[in-house]
Amino acid sequence: MELWDAYNSNFEKIEGLTLIREEENKIPDDVYHLVCHILVRHIDGTYLMMKRDPSKPNYPNMWEASAGGAVLQGETILEGSFRELREETGIVATKLEELDRNINPKSHSAHVRFLCTTDCDKNSVTLQPGETCAFRWMTAEEVLALTPEELVGWPIRKFIV
Repeated sequence: MELWDAYNSNFEKIEGLTLIREEENKIPDDVYHLVCHILVRHIDGTYLMMKRDPSKPNYPNMWEASAGGAVLQGETILEGSFRELREETGIVATKLEELDRNINPKSHSAHVRFLCTTDCDKNSVTLQPGETCAFRWMTAEEVLALTPEELVGWPIRKFIV
């Protein structure tokens, strides 16, 4: 069972309220769980693209321009972001630059997008079984040329430069 802290639309934690992933449909209106997205740019200007595992129920075999996921109960947005980045890519970051925040009332989720600039060995990326099945470092032009049928997380495109 995955537990989440509850937040209001100002990204402020609501004390005393715990959300349960398996009960997302029971989250009250105006209550949200935190979701992080980390766009990874190498110092050479290329972006890390992760291909979603074919077994994923949503968007199988599509490219993602970010690592990320739900922030767990007791984690800050940065702690959850560092964890998700490490789990999904093997990249250990010490700094993230916040890009934007938005609320999705339909999914009761509060999204925070970050940029990780790294000088990691580009061949050292690791895949998380059940999450991703491939990775590629792409130029901005290559990422922006992907179609909506190929790229999930379309809003992240605005940060590809």
